[in-house]
Amino acid sequence: MKRIFIFLACSALAAGLFAQQKTSVTSSGNPIFQGWYADPEGAVFENKFWVYPTYSALYKEQVFMDAFSSSDLVKWEKHPRIIDTADFKWAKKAVWAPSVIKKDDKYYLLFGANDIQNDQETGGIGIGVADKPEGPFKDYLGKPLVDKFYNGAQPIDQFIFKDKDGQYYLIYGGWGHCNIGKLKEDFTGFVPFEDKKLFHEITPQGYVEGPYMFIREGKYYFMWSEGGWTGPDYSVAYAMADSPMGPFKRIGKILKQDHKIATGAGHHSVVKHPKTNDYYIIYHRRPLGETDQNHRVTCIDRMDFERNGLIKPVQITFEGVNANPIR
Repeated sequence: MKRIFIFLACSALAAGLFAQQKTSVTSSGNPIFQGWYADPEGAVFENKFWVYPTYSALYKEQVFMDAFSSSDLVKWEKHPRIIDTADFKWAKKAVWAPSVIKKDDKYYLLFGANDIQNDQETGGIGIGVADKPEGPFKDYLGKPLVDKFYNGAQPIDQFIFKDKDGQYYLIYGGWGHCNIGKLKEDFTGFVPFEDKKLFHEITPQGYVEGPYMFIREGKYYFMWSEGGWTGPDYSVAYAMADSPMGPFKRIGKILKQDHKIATGAGHHSVVKHPKTNDYYIIYHRRPLGETDQNHRVTCIDRMDFERNGLIKPVQITFEGVNANPIR
């Protein structure tokens, strides 16, 4: 009888310790959620962190997007199929690289679709609208927002940026060219610059794709991906300027592969905690040993700065980041 009691007591203690371990997770781990996901954009909406990634699959299967939300950067909730090409008659194959922003109680999601190779093909940058950050996002224009090649830039990898004066810009481009354009107040098109052009090229040295911009202490940080997205040399570099128009002179790489952890670390976004001075870089990478070009996972690590404002090189990790509740 005594042996049974001791066995039960030990079992109960072990179960208690296991339960305590399960409920006391303090770091995100990398990847932050399961599944093949890439090109993640991070945001803060409604007292939650959000991540909007590409569903990384064959083009014929990459026709929808999921989103993920968290209140502490550790536990993530999946919101499936927030956008689907079935609701966009002109989008026939492959949507990717979402960028999401809130304006006037509406949420707008921009994406690239169809991977067009010239101005005669249908596709480009689309825009959906929803009442909630988890969608569903429906076709806002009934056609692409950008469907032509300007300044040699393929209309993909879109990022919507709000300047401190309230002006919204679209920054986008593949094929080694990056454009910026001033969005109309209702996001239905673009306001020409003084020279009558809709887009100005702001391409820095080394730019390939995946533009991202944010403001810190009065400086504009412009970031982008270099290398080939299917290879191990994919990486992130940056520049700084006093205006969203640049000029942007390349400073150097801050995110790249680590042969002990993962390869192909790139196509990122940045999130600042709304109540602290903590910055996080959210990006995709390819697990060691994976050779399928679509086998990419979404990860998060800290992004820190030098006293002079330069970005410190990011150390990619398996651990991710510590819990940092938003409330």
